[in-house]
Order: sequence, then C-alpha cells, then structure tokens
Amino acid sequence: MSHRDLTILVIDENAIRASIIEEGLREAGHGNVTVIHEVHGVARIIETLQPDVIVIDIENPNRDMMEHLFQLTRTVGRPIAMFVDRSDTASIEAAVEAGVSAYVIDGLRKERVKPILDMAVSRFNAFSRLQRELADAKSALEERKLVERAKGILMKMRGLSEEEAFTLLRQTAMNEKKKISEIAQSVVTAAGLLIR
Repeated sequence: MSHRDLTILVIDENAIRASIIEEGLREAGHGNVTVIHEVHGVARIIETLQPDVIVIDIENPNRDMMEHLFQLTRTVGRPIAMFVDRSDTASIEAAVEAGVSAYVIDGLRKERVKPILDMAVSRFNAFSRLQRELADAKSALEERKLVERAKGILMKMRGLSEEEAFTLLRQTAMNEKKKISEIAQSVVTAAGLLIR
C-alpha cells in the first residue's frame, strides 16, 4: 500500500484546526481523509471505517479526554499521530505507553502534517516489527525448552543419550510431518500422564 492510498481518520473537536490537518493531508496527496469532530462514539467509527492511520488533535486536553483516547489507542493497532497544544511528562508517558506513534506539542501547521504522518507510520511499522521479532524469539525459546524437557524425559525413560533422544524426536516429527516442538509437547504431556 502506498502512502497515497492510506485511509486517514482525523479526530478533532475544533473545525478550524481539523481543516488545517485535512488541507495538509490533501496537499500531500492523501485523498481518503475522514474528519470527525466528536470524540465520543469514535470506536464505532474506527471499526466501520478501518483507517490505516489516525490523527488526533486536542487543543485543550483534559485528563478524562486523554484517558479515553489512550484507552482507544491501546486497542486499535494502527499508527496514531497526536497533536496537543500543551502537555506534561505524565501525558507524554501515557501517550507512549498507549502506543501513540507521534506526539507533537504545539506544532500544528499544515506543512508539518505530512512529515509527522510519515514518521508516525514508520515508527509504528518499526515498533510492530520489533514486537513480532520479540514474540518469535519468545516462541522459539519456549519451543527449545519444550524440546529440552522432552529429550530429558526420553533419556531417563529409555536410557538414551542426548543425541539419540534428539534424533528420535526429529525422526518422529519427520515421519508424522509435524514440527519437532509438537512431538516434544506430546512426549511431555504423555510423561505427565504416566508419571504421577
């Protein structure tokens, strides 16, 4: 998907400020822009519209509104750029924790919208890639632990060496066209049932 094909949702209670963002996006070549001026009920709109990127502008953020938006941003799984006129350390930390990709304080100008949007998308993609890599690494570690446990069980119950136990697991996985971790899980489960 090219940047020009993005579906963008702009959430801004102030129509003048929203028009600045919309104009900046349209001048940057983004034609699929939806602007809403009401924060309440936005979850339903997001579900219906399925935007690729969300731009939120809050002129005078209050604590309740920020918390509501942060709860929303934690669940949507999309790049989010947020413009605010003023902020404090707690709000910045909450925004980062909630997954806001770009948090811009006192910087709403038409010419800044595109680079900030591009940065939000890039940061979101980089963060998503890191999350996937972390999940893959954790999964690989868990699979490795499982295989080690299964090897230990086979070594103890069948008097095999570590290499023989691994070869048996690998050969069984190949014969059954399964992953070695699936065979290891079966060995661990069976041992749990038999050894009590």
